[in-house]
Formats: sequence, C-alpha cells, structure tokens
Amino acid sequence: MAAAESDREVPSALCTEFLNFSVKDTASKWLQVTDLYKEVYHHLARYVPKIYCLGPNLNPQSEDLLAQMLLQAPLEWYLCGEDPSTGLAKLEQNNQPSQLCGHVFKVGEPTYSCRECAADPTCVLCMQCFLGSVHKEHRYRMTTSGGGGFCDCGDTEAWKKGPYCQKHEPNISDSCQEDPLAHLSTDMIARCYNVFSVVLKYAVDMLTWDKEDELPLGLEPPDRSDTYYCMLFNDEVHTYEQVIYTLQKAVNCTQKEAVSFATTVDRDGRKSVRFGDFAFCELAKSVIVRNTSRQSKPLRVQVMHSSVVAHQCFALKALHWLGHVIGYSDALRRILCQVGLERGPEGENSSLVDTLMLCDSKMWKGARNVYHQLFMSSLLMDLKYKKLFAIQFAKNYRRLQTDFMEDDHERVVSVTSLSVQLFTVPTMARMLITEENLMTTIIRTFVDHLRHRDLQGRFQFERYTAQQAFKFRRVQSLIGDLKYVLISRPTEWSDQLREKFLEGLDTFLELLKCMQGMDPVVRQVGQHIEMEPEWEAAFTLQMKLTHIISMMQEWCATDERVLIEAYKKCLTALTHCHSGFADGEQPITLSMCGHSVDTIRYCVSQEKVSIHLPVSRLLAGLHVLLSKMEVAYRFPEQLPLSELSPPMLIEHPLRCLVLCAQVHAGMWRRNGFSLVNQIYYYHNVKCRVEMFDKDLIMLQAGASMMDPNHFLMIVLSRFELYHIFSSADCRKRYNRENVNKDVVQQNNTLTEEMLHLIMMVVGERFEAGIGQVEGCDEIKREILHQLCIRPMAHSELVKALPENENKETGMERVIDCVASFKKPGVTGRGLYELRPECAKQFNLYFHHYSRADQSKAEEAQRKLKRQNGEDTALPPPVLPPFCPLFASLVNILQCDVLLGMLGAVLQWAVEPSAGHWSESMLQRVLHLIGMALLEEQQQLENSSEDNDVYFNFTLKMSRPGEAPSNTASVLALLENLQNAPHLEVHEDMIRWLLKTVAGIKTMRERSASTSTVTASGSRGQEETACDKDKAERKRKAEMARLRREKVMAQMSEMQRHFINENKELFQQSLEELDASTSTSLEHSPALSDAALACVGPRRSRPREKRQVVTCILCQEEQEIRADGKAMVLAAFVQRSTVMSKNRTRPPHDPKRYDPLFMHPDLSFGTHTGSCGHIMHSHCWQRYFEAVQAKEQRRQQRLRVHTSYDVGNGEFLCPLCECLSNTVIPLLPRTMGSSSCEQPGLGQWLKTSGQQIKAMHSAHRKLQPVSTVEETVEEECPAVFNVDYIPTNPYSSTIKEMLTTFGTATYKVGLKVHPNEQDPRIPIMCWSSCAYTIQSIERLLVDEKKPLFGSLPCRQDDCLSSLARFGSACWTAACQPTVQGHFIRLLAALIPDPQVEASPCILDVDMLHLLVSVVLSYGSVHSQDSSGLSVDAVQLHLFHLITVAHMVQILLTSGPEEVTMEQESGEAERGEEEGACRLYNTLRTHVGSSLPEVGSGWHLWRCVKTGILPYLRGAALFFHHLHGVPAPPELHALCPGQWEVLCGYLSLPSNLLQLFHGQQELLEPLLHEWCTHPGIQQTLQGGGVLVSFPRESNSLIDLPDDYSALINQASSFTCPKSGGDKSRAPTLCLVCGSMLCSQSYCCQTELEGEDVGACTAHTFACGAGVGIFLRVRESQVLFLAGKTKGCFYAPPYLDDYGETDQGLRRGNPLHLCHERYRKIQKLWRQHSITEEIGHAQEANQTLVGIDWQHL
Repeated sequence: MAAAESDREVPSALCTEFLNFSVKDTASKWLQVTDLYKEVYHHLARYVPKIYCLGPNLNPQSEDLLAQMLLQAPLEWYLCGEDPSTGLAKLEQNNQPSQLCGHVFKVGEPTYSCRECAADPTCVLCMQCFLGSVHKEHRYRMTTSGGGGFCDCGDTEAWKKGPYCQKHEPNISDSCQEDPLAHLSTDMIARCYNVFSVVLKYAVDMLTWDKEDELPLGLEPPDRSDTYYCMLFNDEVHTYEQVIYTLQKAVNCTQKEAVSFATTVDRDGRKSVRFGDFAFCELAKSVIVRNTSRQSKPLRVQVMHSSVVAHQCFALKALHWLGHVIGYSDALRRILCQVGLERGPEGENSSLVDTLMLCDSKMWKGARNVYHQLFMSSLLMDLKYKKLFAIQFAKNYRRLQTDFMEDDHERVVSVTSLSVQLFTVPTMARMLITEENLMTTIIRTFVDHLRHRDLQGRFQFERYTAQQAFKFRRVQSLIGDLKYVLISRPTEWSDQLREKFLEGLDTFLELLKCMQGMDPVVRQVGQHIEMEPEWEAAFTLQMKLTHIISMMQEWCATDERVLIEAYKKCLTALTHCHSGFADGEQPITLSMCGHSVDTIRYCVSQEKVSIHLPVSRLLAGLHVLLSKMEVAYRFPEQLPLSELSPPMLIEHPLRCLVLCAQVHAGMWRRNGFSLVNQIYYYHNVKCRVEMFDKDLIMLQAGASMMDPNHFLMIVLSRFELYHIFSSADCRKRYNRENVNKDVVQQNNTLTEEMLHLIMMVVGERFEAGIGQVEGCDEIKREILHQLCIRPMAHSELVKALPENENKETGMERVIDCVASFKKPGVTGRGLYELRPECAKQFNLYFHHYSRADQSKAEEAQRKLKRQNGEDTALPPPVLPPFCPLFASLVNILQCDVLLGMLGAVLQWAVEPSAGHWSESMLQRVLHLIGMALLEEQQQLENSSEDNDVYFNFTLKMSRPGEAPSNTASVLALLENLQNAPHLEVHEDMIRWLLKTVAGIKTMRERSASTSTVTASGSRGQEETACDKDKAERKRKAEMARLRREKVMAQMSEMQRHFINENKELFQQSLEELDASTSTSLEHSPALSDAALACVGPRRSRPREKRQVVTCILCQEEQEIRADGKAMVLAAFVQRSTVMSKNRTRPPHDPKRYDPLFMHPDLSFGTHTGSCGHIMHSHCWQRYFEAVQAKEQRRQQRLRVHTSYDVGNGEFLCPLCECLSNTVIPLLPRTMGSSSCEQPGLGQWLKTSGQQIKAMHSAHRKLQPVSTVEETVEEECPAVFNVDYIPTNPYSSTIKEMLTTFGTATYKVGLKVHPNEQDPRIPIMCWSSCAYTIQSIERLLVDEKKPLFGSLPCRQDDCLSSLARFGSACWTAACQPTVQGHFIRLLAALIPDPQVEASPCILDVDMLHLLVSVVLSYGSVHSQDSSGLSVDAVQLHLFHLITVAHMVQILLTSGPEEVTMEQESGEAERGEEEGACRLYNTLRTHVGSSLPEVGSGWHLWRCVKTGILPYLRGAALFFHHLHGVPAPPELHALCPGQWEVLCGYLSLPSNLLQLFHGQQELLEPLLHEWCTHPGIQQTLQGGGVLVSFPRESNSLIDLPDDYSALINQASSFTCPKSGGDKSRAPTLCLVCGSMLCSQSYCCQTELEGEDVGACTAHTFACGAGVGIFLRVRESQVLFLAGKTKGCFYAPPYLDDYGETDQGLRRGNPLHLCHERYRKIQKLWRQHSITEEIGHAQEANQTLVGIDWQHL
C-alpha cells in the first residue's frame, strides 16, 4: 500500500508547484538572462524528472499536459515575445504557403506515380495531390507505402510535366525569390535562434547520451531517487515468440502482458519491462540476457536511471515540438536548418545534424524515426539547406554506410534511407558527382565491403552463412544508391562532370574486373559433383548491377567525347583481363574448304570456363553505341579500332555460348543443378540483356571484322565439331565405324546449336546500331514472338519483356500495332491476341525462345496456317539491313565454309544412315538457305541498275563441290530431297526454297537482258510453278477423301453387324424409351381435368412410381422402400446467418436454448445442402470408418489439418469430393389416405381441442406425480386412442439413418455434443428444412429464375429428402415429446390455457411454423382412428397460418408512402375493401399503436408483396412433401403467377376471404393474438420489428476505385494497441467492419483457443463462415470454422482484365461487378465452405496455413 500512497503524494506536491508556476514570468526571466543555455537546462533539470517516469506505467496524457504547461509554453512565450496563441497565429498569417507538399507517408498509405511524367519511379504523390493533378488521366501506378517517404508534389525536378496539383499551384504574383526571413524582426530572429540552439542541443545531447546512470552537465536533478528502469531494446534477430517467452520468465508477467511488451518494443524500439530499485532491475536483466544468448547474441537490455529515461522522453517531445513550431512559418524552418547545420567548435562534422547522423546506429528505433521526421520537415523542405545537407551526407557517406553494415535494424529506420530523397534530384546528384566525387565514393565503399577474392583478385563467394547473406543484402543497398544517382541522364556535360564521371567509370571497371571470370566451372567426368558450388551470390550481384551497366551506357551515349574515352578505358580493361587468361594455350592452324586460320587449342569441355564476363559485355554495348551514335564513321581516327584483335574479342563470349550448347547436349549432367540454374538465368529475361544478348553482339562485332570463313572455323573448333566437318569425306561420315550412341547424340545437338548460333549472328538485327531499326522495333518483335506461342495476358507479357531501371518495358507504346485485346468473362483474364497480318514476321529461330517455347510456337503457327488453308512452311522473315559497321556479316551466308557445312548436312539427309543426323538439323539448314536467298532477293530489289549486287548465293549454291570428290551442289541436293518419303514434314519448306531460287534467277536474267524484253516469261514460270503446286495439293486432298470414305463404310458395316447380333438388347431399350415418354405425359396437366393442387383434400395424387437409384460406391441398384435397405444422400449441414436481419443478437446458450419458434429476423439458421450423390447406408458407414482409420494413421505421421475434420464427422463425397458432414436417408413418398372424413374448420377446431386435452392428461400421467392431484378425466373422442402405440413402418437401417441425420443437424445447429435422446432433435430438423427452403426461394428471386424447374437436381433431391425426412423423424423420437412440440406449436395459433409462455405472433416466422406444425402432426394422427383426413388438417393448418401471416404483415406494414394510386378493377376492389376491413378490425384490438391508413390499395399491395415469399416457400414445401407436379405456368416467369400459385396451394386468390369467410371462428383468435402483451411492446419499439417482405441480404457495396479502399484502410488504426497502424487491415464483406487481422494485438480467446480478429468475427457475424477482403494484399479471404480457409480472386481488375493479388504490379484497379456478384452468389448459396474444401484439396499448401490466427 505504501507505494501507492507515495505515488499519490508526488502529484499533490507537483500541483502546489504547478499553481505557483507562471509561464509568463519564467519567459520574461529568460529574456533578461545572458546565458539562456544554462537557465533553460536548470529549468529542465528541475521539472522534467517530476513530470516524466514516475512509476512503472507511463501515462502519456497527463504527462503531455504537464510538459506543455511547464516546459513547452515558456519556450513558446520566449520565442514570440508575447502570448504564443497570438504570436504563432501572426507568423502563420505572414507565411507564404510552401509549394512543396512534403506530406510524410504512413505505413500502408496509397502512393501514386505517373508512368508518363515522373522523372523516376521514386517520384510519388499522396492521394490528395494525385486527385487534384493532371496525372489522374495518365497511365499511373498505385502502390502502398512502406512508410517514411514524402509526397513530391511541387518539386519541379520530379515531374516532366504537371509538377503541381491544384492546391500547391504557385501564385504568379509572389516573387518566389525573396528571403523568408525578411518578414521577421531582427529581435525575433535572435530569439528563435537562441531557443532553437538550446532545444536542439538538449535533444541531441540526450538522444546520443550513452551513460545509464548519470546526466550531462547542467541537467543533474536537485534530488536523486533510487528508481531505475529495466529497458529492453528491439533487434532484428530474435523472433516475437522468443521475446514473449523470455519476458514471461524474467519479469513473471502474463502472456498478454508479454505480447503487449513485445509489440511496443517492435514498434518503438524500446520498452521498460520493470521499474524499481537497481538490484531489482539488474536481476531481470540477467535473466533476459541468460535466456536469449544461447542461439545468437543476447537481447540488448539496459538498466537506466529514471531521470535519464525522463530526459530522453522529453528530448523526443522537444523534437516533435520543433517540427510543430516550424510548421507555422518558413522563416522558422530556415532558422532551424541554420542552427542544425552550423559547425560546432570541433570543426569538421561537428554540427548537430552531423552528430545525429553519425550516432544513428546507436539510437533506438523510436528516436531515429522522430529525428528523421524532423529532417524531412526541415532540411528537405528548404531547397537551400537541402543542398548543404546533401553535401554533408555525401561527405559522411562512407561512415554512415559502414555503420549501417554493423547495425541490425532495417534500412527503413536507418539514416542511410534518406539517400533516396537526395540522390534522385538530378541537379543535386550531378553536383555531388562533381563536387564530392559521389559516384567513385559509392562504388569504392561497395567494393571494400565485398572482401572475398581469389588469387587473381576475382570475387569468390564461399558457402553462404546467414551472417554473410545478411551482410550481402546490406551491401546491395549501395547499388540502389548508385542507381538513384544515375537515374536521370545529363543533357549537357561540363568538363568537370566528364572528368568525374570517367573517374567513376574507372572505379566501376575495377569492380567489373573483379567479376570477370568469377565462379569458373570445370566439367565433371566420371562421377557426379560432391557439393553444389555457391552460384546465387554472383548472379544476385549480376542482377543488381544489370541496370547500372545499362545506365552507364546510356550516360556514355549522351556525349561523344565521354563515349570515346569510355570505349578506350573498357578496351584497356578487357586487354588487361585477357593477359591473365591466355597463357599456356598452344596455337594451332585450322584449314577447310581452301581457307586456313591460326587460333589456340582450347576445349570448353576440359578447361575452366566462366559465365560471368561483364567487361566484355560492357565493351559490346559501347561498340553498338559507336555505330548508333555514328561516332565510328565521324571520328575513326580517335578510336583504337585498328588495334582490336577480333579473335580475342569473341573468345570468351563464344566459350560461354558453347558451354550453354554443351549443357543442352547433356555433356555437363554430372555438374549438378547449380550449372543448370546458371544457364537458366543467363537466358532469363532478368539477366539476358547484359549477358546473353551482349555475348551475341560481341560475336557479331568480332565476325564483322574477320574473314567469315575464319570466323566459322573458329566456331567449329570451339564447338568441338571441326573434325566432323573438315574431313574430306565428311559427307559420308560415320559409315566407317559404329560410334558410341551418346557421342552421336551429343554431336547432333551441338551441330543444331551451332547452326542456330550462325542464324542468330546473321539474323539478329533488331538492336538499333546493329540493324537500321528504331528502338521500338525490338520490343514489337519481342511481343510478336511471345504472342506467336499463344494469346497472353498483359502481366505475362510484361514478365516476358526486360524492364529498364524505371520498371518500364515500353510495351504500351507498341502493343496496339501487333496485338488486339480480348476482354475477360466472369473468370479468367483479358488476353492479347496477335494481329493476323503480323504472323509473317514470325521467326521460328527467334533468339529468346527456349526449346519449349520454340516447339509450342511452331505447332501454333503451323496449325494457324492449316486453318487458313496455306501450306505449312515457316520461311524466315524478311530482315532489316545492317548498319555499315556490321554490314559485312551477311557474307557469312555465302562463304565457302558455310556452303560446305550445308552441303554435308543435306547429303546426310539424302542417305540417312542410322540416326547420324536429325530432322531439326536439316530444318535449321533449310532455314539458313532461306535466309541467304531472302538476303539476295532484298539486295536485287533495292539495287539500282549501275551498282552491282555483290551477294550471289544462288550462283554458289548451284556450284558442285571441288575435285577430287565432285560432290553434288546444294541446289541439286535440295531437288533430290524434294520428294524423299521420309521428309514429308519439310516438303513445303523445300518447295518454297526452290520457288524462291527460280524467282531470283528470273530477276537476275531480267536485269541482265535488255529492258525491252517484257517480264512475262518470268511470270509464266512462276505461274507454272504455282499451278504445279495447286495440282499437287488437290491430288493429295482427293486421296485423303477417298481414304476417309472407305473407313466410314467399314465402320457402319461393323455397327449393323453388332445390332443384328444383339437384337433383343436393342428392342428392350426402345421399349423403355417409350415407357419414359409416356410417363412424362402423365405429369402434364393437360391430362388431368382438375387444376393441380399440392395441399388439401383435393390434392392431386400422382401415380405411384417405383423409385430406383444406384449406389455410387457398390454400383448396385436399389428400390427406395420403407422396409428396404436404407439409401442415403451425402449432405452438409451448417449454421448460417445469410438471411439474418439482426446480426447484433447475442449467441444463445446451447444448453438451455429452446429452438421451437424461429424469430422472423432469422438471426441464426441451420442450412442443409447436398451434392446429390446416393449410397447404401452400409456402404457409407464402411467408407466413413475407412476415412476415420486413415485419419488416425495420418495423425500419427504428420501433424497437419486436412481439408475436412473427421472428428466433426466430416468427409468428402466419394464421387465429387464435395465436403459433407452427414447423410440424409431417402424415403418413399407418404401416401395420404383419401378418407371421406373431411371436417370443416369449426369442427376440426373442436376435435383438435379435444385431442389436445386428451394428450395433456396422458402426458401428465407419464410424469412422476409428486403431489397426489385429482386428475379430472376429460371426455375424449372414442376414436382417438392415446395409449395406442403405432407400428414403426421403417426398416432398422432406415431408423438408424433417421437418428444419424437428426443428431447431426442437432449437433451442428446448436453447437452441442450429440445426444440421441434430446427432445430438440426433431425441432432442429424441421427448422433446417424450413430455413433451406427459404434460402432457396430467396436465391431464385435474386437470380430472377422461376419457382420450379430451374433448380439443379442436387437441390431438388435435397429438398425432397429433407421434407420427407421431416415427416418421418417423429418415428425415431419419443412420441409424447413430439406431440408436446405439436401442442406448443399449435398454441401459438389457437391459445391453450395449459401452455404457458406462448410467443407473440410478431415473434414467430410463419414458414418455420407451417413446416414444423405440418411435419409434427404425423405423431398425433397416428393415434387417430376416426379416419380424419390428414390433407384436411394440413389445409386447415395452412389456412390458419396464412391468416396469421397476413395479420403479421398488416401489423408491421408501416405508414403508406404517397404514391399514385392505380385505378383498380372490379376484383381488386373486393380485395382492397377486405384489406381495409381486416386492418380496421386489428386497430380496434391493438389500439393507437397502429396508424390510420385510408388507402385499401396500399394495404392490399403490402399484403400481396409481403406474403409472396411465404406462399412460394409453402409451394416448394408441399411440392416436395407430396410430390405433386407443379403447373407449367410456375416453370417460367410469366404474368398471372399469383392466381396459379394460389390455385396450386388451394387458396382463394383473394386471400382475405380466408378471414372473412370464417369470421366468427377467427375473430376470437384474432383478438387473442392482438392482446398478447408482446405485441404492444414490439410495436412501440421494444423488440426487433421485421417488415415484410424481407429484403435479400447483399454483401456490402464496394467503391469503384480500389485506392479509395486502400486510403480507408491506411487511416484505420488497431483498436487495441492505442492508435497504432494496423499491418493487415481486413474488411468483412458481409457487414463492412474493418478488422486488424494477423497480429498479436487483436487476438481473442474463443472456445479456449487464441484466434485472430477475422476468425473471432466470423463467429459473431457469420456463424463461423466469413468473407473478407484483405486490403493491402487485394485478396479475398474465405474462412470457415477455425481450421479452414482459402484465398479467392478479388473482384477488382485492372484495365487489362487481371487481378493484382499482393498489389505487385500497381495498375489502377476497378470493381468488376460480375465477379463481385459471383462471390455474393457463392455466399447466398451457402457454398463458401464447399469452395474452401475444393481449394484445399486442389492446393495442399493451403492446408498448412494457421487460418485461426488471421
């Protein structure tokens, strides 16, 4: 108790001080003193420890109030020199509003970037600025902020156009240049300067203070207490669980408290976990350290004196205050910046800002966040000081980054993350490059941190430890900074910029030299590699640097001098690298086809080879730029082109490409997956731009400077194929010895790959600078070839295209030229399809196709050609011409070595010998020949008369080989192959080639002969070729037709034969067919004379038909009979709130709840659904036991959930795998006895009254009599035998199944343990039947479908089984119990003095009452031997309840709306009059609670529309109970439904006749109903008043634009952890609540288990089923119970018809109403659980998720 008292005394002492304290006096005292610094420190030393940190629980509200009064107020007075409320207001008035928005983003807030106008992707707008800007109409990208950046509205350098929104548009009148300080008096400036210096100095001192037990000079408290805090700090090593566990042990708190501690530590970076004297806190510290130091370094804990903590708390408050005060005026902001950046006495790096920056990694998270915010609102908002700050930042860059490497906090909370605010400003980036040499600094820092090198100085990444991986991730942030610096290219260069950029490039080349040749591999022979080498680090580095390398090249491209220098530097670096490689490789000479070349002996399959060659690739990129910028033609003298050694240039890239070919050929299988992965990434879209593509360019550059024959021989030698093609008789190869099968296969693949490489070297001309093309042609061609594989969605295309540093692919500019867009339906996504006119540009050997892509594309294109009736040849497309620097490449196509190779392959194809060539090899050869022919044709077409065409392939291909072997010419071989039977596939292609050759020859002849000769000859020739072509095709088609006819004739002959043999079988099936058509006629109403009625004595009795069904498990047929084997339907029973009109009703207590009457608000119901599959009951039992046994075995093996919970009786339907949890027995239709006894209403009321009395007395006898009472024997109708026990008509298996389904419904519906004796079982079954009927009736209305004939048969069967089960379930229960239910149900309509607590008529749902009364009557009727007709009783009950429902509707009809009254006809007038009469009668009984209504038309309309759902439900019920076919009018949505429906239900179409016809009998009942006390109470607003018809519930309305939702979610704070932003805000689509999902803070306990907010909400709002939208992930979440859930596609689509789950792409999203309706339909159909079951079965990973924690 003592502690509490002392706690109380302190504030009272404070209060006296507080009352004596005058803000104004303090401030005026300060104004007089000379040393303000000392005075303020003295004041703070006195008051801060008295306000803050007085007890274990901090109370921020009262502390902040006191701090404001005692500490901040004097500072503000001093600052303004008058009352701050007026002084600050004046400042604000004089201030020019800033044009910069500077809004700092919260976590999860939406940010927008314009893809057309933003200078780079880091330029973003907040939602308010975006909505007021021009970019709203552009192509924008939407993302959610990670927190910490700010809005760039108003920054002219961030936007190419539209930098201002409407709010920040500058006024033309302000002269922007004036100094903001001009408005302030010098006096004021001095005061501000003093205050800011003191406060900022104080804050910096305290936040960077590292002693735990003493304070800085001048702040020592006057009286020092022995109170300490044990302070726990955040780190990124320990998990939440570890911290919670440790805290529970160390400071023995509950789990809840530990969770709250851990959450705060994670959010603020530190939290005191114990308060007391030193020893007490030290003890806790030692436990925490001991417990967490086992696996890793221990948690950081400090025992700090309370006064130190107090001052640190106020220091944060002081920084907040500074941020707040400078918001009033730009002038104050400027003074603060000046104070912060002013150098201290120690010189370099001594300003307060520097001190904070350099101590960043020593501070805790909360402190860092506060001072970063202050920097943003001060230094970064003032352009002058932003520049000065940037210089300091760049000066300290290396130190800051080194601190960051050691620090374990994320980058978001490190000061280094401010680089994005500074380096992305183009002018600032260039200033820092020239003045601070920033580029070199960043790269040097980066290289220094990667310390692992091998002997040659290359990077060497050893096995990754977690620590190294962490370091490596940190180091990568430097690359991000370099990217920011380079992101905008300079438009004009100064000499200084050139010098510093080239210096940076030198450093960069040093970095690339360390990468050149890293991670070399050697082919494993003999045994598999033992340990996969580390390859990921090198590729991660490559991927990160890809954009940097591209940007370096773009910078070089903007200035010729820089480009020339860069090229020279790069070449020197490459030469330097090579000098290290080339030793020890011996020279050899190769000769072939009369040419010879000197090279070195090198085998990729034996020596070291590396896939990393960044220096060569950078040179290749610069080489292309020389051509593109035309530098190579204008300043050839400045370039070292003559010094280049082409064989040296191509050597390494060629080795790399050969390595890929050999891996494809399976020669490197023993090197394991690491190599396969490297090859995959080498070609992958993320890396290929700076890897594969550049290697190809380097080959093109080398080959363009060499003799093509020499080039090809070197290629052959590197591919290790030289020996095959160079031997004199290579065309007859392999006939000599029988070589190893594997080697042959390998060589075939290598030959194919080599031919493909030659095609690529000659054919890849779509890079500007190599071919004469525009930049967009390359993207067009990429898209075109992707779409040749198949139509693709936008996101797939984006993934297949390389992104530039701005995350753009450039696709939107060109997509419309090559593709057309097809919108999606309700599922699927929008697709782009290739425009047909683009198909001719298809190149089968496109260089970015993988093998799989290529075969898919080939198949698709051939199929397309067949559909269009063209021949299926896929000739090479026409190519653009080369640029001059690369022009000599075409000569490869006509050089001798290539012709020799082509001839060899064709020769092998003519005489195929056991698989020593392959079809794809021939295909490639034909393609190459086609390329050469097209090249010649192009040149002929483009040449003018005088200059001669130097390319003459046709001539060379028709020349035979040289002596001695005089081989056939290429042309002759082609003609030979044209009709080879084994080459049918290539026939079309060969024909195309020969046709082209003929065409070229005629062209040449034409240009050679005189121009007078007309060109008719050539045309003739072409035509004859065409005609031959057509005739050939016609002949083939004719043959195919004859073949087809022959086959068809054979088949029909066989059929006839079969029918003759099995005559009697066919006869039988025809008879059955006849029979079935006749029965269907039987049902049609045309045959019956009376109209169809489904209830009452006149009900139609359909002919009894045997019902035979087949069991899905044993396939046996079985007739459904009451005494036969039981057949069951798989069913799923679930609780539901889909139709609820009152979600606030608290859940009932299952033990005491009486479900006999359903309230009209339907707050909880039980729904039964079925998949419609039928089994024998014993087959099902065997199946279910097997499932149980399997589950027990599985549980011992794996501890995870399945998609169904066997413990709850769940199983999957054996046929369709639909989730089920019980079975419904199928029962035959009950045959009503058509007895003569059909009493009128009055007589029936009398009889039933007597029967009920008899039952009452019988039931009383059954109960043990405690007091001996005189029981008065009622006189009882003789024909009603109370003691008669009827025989049970059902077989034992059916009885067992009746119990099974009844118990299951009871168990699920009430959430209790099964108990077969419970009297509530039949009630739950009747209720489920009624609820299911109501929900199906609503569904049909919502989907505008007719009442009958539109239900799927599974729902039809389910309803019939439910209704018939309901009428039989009394046989399985105790008869007196069911009779008791009947008595109580009837008492709600016909008041019975012996039944107390009957509900008021407004609290009963009438359809539930009807179903329960009709189904429970069986138990009474079975003891009645008077021959009373069940039908008559059902009709009377139905009529009574209908009248009661009309009364219900009129009582709740509410006042009339003023509408135009329709002129009513004769018949309607009667109805309106009747309605008025009934309503007025009700008013006389109820009194003033009912308003007066004059309009009969309004009342009759209320009755008619209100009662319709009930009548439709009743029709469904009686139809399924009695099996009476429905009239055809109800099978369609036609007018006149009302009359037909009333007729079918044996009702008059003027329902009011029911009342007026029997008025003297019903009047007393009406009086009883209306005088029930509950009526007045409800009408006067006591209970829940439901008006009819009940509207269907819908899911909530969602906004059209998704960003509105994100915005709503970003302002949503977690309801539990005071004002903290929720990490996963989740919207309930049923009721619209926003929840804080997936977090510790909002977990609650449900049935003894901790569950997350969403799971808890499903039980309150959806009876265990929930539909949520996870706003940050743009994902719909379905939950059912605690263990089931799945994710579902959201209803939001972008303009390309795709969802964006996880918001990764950031395209604007809009609501798709069809998809939302689909989700709503799933919900209304009660199919959510089924949907989850299917999803979990299809995707096993969903089963492992802990859904209950969401």
